Amino acid sequence: MSFSQREARNLVRKAVKRVPEGESIRHLNIMPMMDMMTILLVAFIFQMATSALELTAGTVELPRTATDAPLPEKAWTLVITPTGIVVEGKSIVSVNNGDVDASEKEGGSLGIKIPRLSNFLASLRQEEIKQMQKSGIDPAKAPPPELLIIADRTTPYRLLIEVMFSAKQKEAGYKHFRLIVQKNFVVKPPK
Repeated sequence: MSFSQREARNLVRKAVKRVPEGESIRHLNIMPMMDMMTILLVAFIFQMATSALELTAGTVELPRTATDAPLPEKAWTLVITPTGIVVEGKSIVSVNNGDVDASEKEGGSLGIKIPRLSNFLASLRQEEIKQMQKSGIDPAKAPPPELLIIADRTTPYRLLIEVMFSAKQKEAGYKHFRLIVQKNFVVKPPK
């Protein structure tokens, strides 16, 4: 069977007329696309924040912890107990209800310097300097003095500040502190 060109065109036209045309698009549902774009936006913002944090954190040198750094050869130990402040086993001032008596502070109850503590730490520092000089060590070239502070977790923050402020005074001369903490703690199993 052979068809002429004209007959072939008519057959194609009839076939095209029999095939239903698709619906015309009257509206566009963009909600799924908006959801996808929101998810991508959040992912890109998170990635940018993470990479910026890595860049910033890479320039900061974190301080060493007590577990990494060796203790200095000579560091005095100060213990803040619920009843007093003790330096190298000697009670310096008493503590009552988490505070040093106002008469023991320079400036009364609002003061933060404890002169008796500053003077005692200054005498310890002077002894240390004399021993260095006897040993032929230049105190100016020696490592800075350190004070190990041991306190209970219930010690008020203000008392800790008062102790550190008193130790930092010119006469005492302590500028480096190590706060000793207990790392071990007991986790109770769930019932």
